[in-house]
Amino acid sequence: MAKMAASVVETGEDAFRKIFKLYKRRSPPPDFNDVIDFSKCVTNDKIFPAKLDSAAVHDSDAAKVGLHPVQDWKAFTLQGYPGFIFITNPFSRGSQPFWVRQCLKTYPQKPNVCNLDMHMSPTDTQDIWTKSVPNLSCPSVGKREPRTLLERLRWVTLGYHYNWNSKTYSANHYTPFPSELHLLSSQIATACGFTGFNAEAGILNYYRSDSSLGIHVDESELDHSRPLLSFSFGQSAIFLLGGTHRQDPPTAMYMHSGDVMIMSGQSRLLYHAVPRIVPANQEVAALEPGQCSWEGGAVVEQVSEEDWTVCSRYIHSSRINMTVRQVLGQGQSFPEIPPLPGHIEEHQEDNTKRKRYSDSPYTEET
Repeated sequence: MAKMAASVVETGEDAFRKIFKLYKRRSPPPDFNDVIDFSKCVTNDKIFPAKLDSAAVHDSDAAKVGLHPVQDWKAFTLQGYPGFIFITNPFSRGSQPFWVRQCLKTYPQKPNVCNLDMHMSPTDTQDIWTKSVPNLSCPSVGKREPRTLLERLRWVTLGYHYNWNSKTYSANHYTPFPSELHLLSSQIATACGFTGFNAEAGILNYYRSDSSLGIHVDESELDHSRPLLSFSFGQSAIFLLGGTHRQDPPTAMYMHSGDVMIMSGQSRLLYHAVPRIVPANQEVAALEPGQCSWEGGAVVEQVSEEDWTVCSRYIHSSRINMTVRQVLGQGQSFPEIPPLPGHIEEHQEDNTKRKRYSDSPYTEET
């Protein structure tokens, strides 16, 4: 891939787009030999261990949100990407199911906003989980059922709700940010050296096996000095991290269930994308809740067998990604701009040919 990327730059083409298409290609399938897999814990002239502050987060506080002690985390950085940190599954055994359930059962509920609100009434999207459980719990054998609301989810926004039309946040479109997700994000950020991180907005993306995330930069937050945190659950994905221009060829890496990425400093405003979902059924099968016990004060809890039946069926063919951001810096406030009519609009990278993706403003599908 390195030789191919070099030739793209020489011809002046969009190097990122070409490599995006390479990994998205179905026939013939691409060669994945150049994709970095941090789970193998191999360091070389490109991959280095990241220095974390294990003393900044007490082991008992990490355990409350389902994390191993920071000293046991496997974290890495990449040459040429200052501020980028990749943590390979810092979650303790049995805690990922809790976060998967939150993403599927709790966070899509009102007053949070989702893509289905674009063309359905509030009463129809009031309880997505309950409406979807019957078909996901006991699917009909040999009969193709209509997709449930849960299977039609493409995105959910939390806290300050992102305006897909104006690509902005506003003070008048806000709902309380989940306290347990705030605590999880704070622990991760603090261990990475960002004390006082305030999780104010979240975008959850729901990927089917043929979904992909288009090339973009996360620059709508008013304060870019604070990191962007990305959590991955379910099936694996190919993640591309590029440069400040689309002519910069990106680096490809796997994101497995439980992995966490931090984009900060110079890496905070780099182009990135997800061209492909990669089957990881063996890893997903290992996420069974089991009999786990957490001490008093923990925000994670045991997931019931009934709930996990639905969650497990979902993630055996899908991926969930949570990105958490701090929107405002200390002392900052939103400018006094009247809100645009229709706060949720389709977000299209190529408006002329993306109309069929109006269900999914943040993900493309093949």
